[in-house]
Amino acid sequence: MPALPPLNAMRAFEASARHLNFRLAAEEIGVTQGAVAQQVRGLEARLGTALFERLPRGLRLTEAGRRFQAPLRRAFRLIEDAFDDLSNNRQIAISVTPSFASKWLVPRLNDFLTSYPDISVQVDARERLADFRSDGIDIAVRQSRSPIAQDLNAIPLFSTEFVVVSSPELASQISSPDDLMEYVLLSDSHGLWPLYLERAGVEGKPRTISFSQTSLAIDAAISGQGFALANAPLVSDELASGRLSQPLSEVLVDDLSFFIVTPKKPRQPELVGHMRDWLLSQV
Repeated sequence: MPALPPLNAMRAFEASARHLNFRLAAEEIGVTQGAVAQQVRGLEARLGTALFERLPRGLRLTEAGRRFQAPLRRAFRLIEDAFDDLSNNRQIAISVTPSFASKWLVPRLNDFLTSYPDISVQVDARERLADFRSDGIDIAVRQSRSPIAQDLNAIPLFSTEFVVVSSPELASQISSPDDLMEYVLLSDSHGLWPLYLERAGVEGKPRTISFSQTSLAIDAAISGQGFALANAPLVSDELASGRLSQPLSEVLVDDLSFFIVTPKKPRQPELVGHMRDWLLSQV
């Protein structure tokens, strides 16, 4: 592949071809008229052909000049579009668990995009903890009991209250925690059913189905497979819509809380601030 001519020379030619005037091309580029004329002469010497006819009051493209201008203009437009795309695309990456993403974050994200139309959002929904240094993550929401690492900022999003939920049909069939023993209990990775039953004074060994993610236990409850013990914020929309019911007033309050986690020195402090404030406004 032959070496390309200098970009400045091609830019000088392209501007001159549009204006048919070295002076106007120089004003657009921000150099002197002599510099533009010299760049074009150098390009013509390299190509071995004239690109312009020099007239007393301007320029006229030669046949070679016309053939060269069209693809060169398309190429510069592609470069301009690529630059605009990157310079105008402000994107923030948020790391959350799959259950938090599907049951809380995603249903609300359109509000963020409406409030900040110039910011794109990348949702990284995985169970593993994000590494802010290597994963390109700007902000995270995580559930934790233990203190957050000292090199991170952690702001409580909401404390966790676990409630018993089921389909409305199943909910109508129980009136006390003891009645739960006659049905299947849907458990997630937190495994808090034994603690709930103990605090409610229920004895016996229940039938259970265990899921690796909270969202799966919630979906199973919606489909009528049993009763789930779920984070109240994660089922608020389903309770409001009537897809789920909360048959019992007894709840389990646990210190397993949700936190907004950010580096102490974020890469994009303005965008992180917008996302943090928006998350808090949704509680």
